[in-house]
Amino acid sequence: MLPIANTGHQTNEEIRDKEVLLISESGEKLGRMSSQEALRLAEERSLDLVKISPNAVPPVCKLMDYGKYRFEQTKRAKEARKNQRVVEIKEIRMSPSIDVNDFNVKLRNAQKFLAEGNRCKVTVRFRGREMAHTNIGQELLLKFAEECGELAVMDKSPKLEGRHMSIFLSPKPVKDAKK
Repeated sequence: MLPIANTGHQTNEEIRDKEVLLISESGEKLGRMSSQEALRLAEERSLDLVKISPNAVPPVCKLMDYGKYRFEQTKRAKEARKNQRVVEIKEIRMSPSIDVNDFNVKLRNAQKFLAEGNRCKVTVRFRGREMAHTNIGQELLLKFAEECGELAVMDKSPKLEGRHMSIFLSPKPVKDAKK
């Protein structure tokens, strides 16, 4: 048999314990036996002896086709990566003195981002004397969140950090049509 790359499981001759608890390929307990006897049994059945629980007393080993097991593990991991989706955070920046049309353009962009399933950070930047009127920025952000209300939920209320006030919008969870 060719050696398989080490991935954390001890296999065949790597198992140095005197006694192991053996489990067959179908999952039934074969009982306690010496590791040499377990290895001989594995070779008779042309399978690998794999230590699956090294911390148990005695360590638990299982008879399996380790190459096939590793292939299925990588296949499962690949499938899981394929099905997961990375959620990006898109940022929209405004000033407190933004015009209506500019506000509507930013709103449409945010709605597009939210429809794609991304989170949105909406920020109002205060410059110079605008810092004296942070309430205008807060009203602007609340209005923005209200306009996006059917697509998104506001994670946090407007928060002032230095010269920036921001909110986070997350897309509403999609209800399954099957229910």
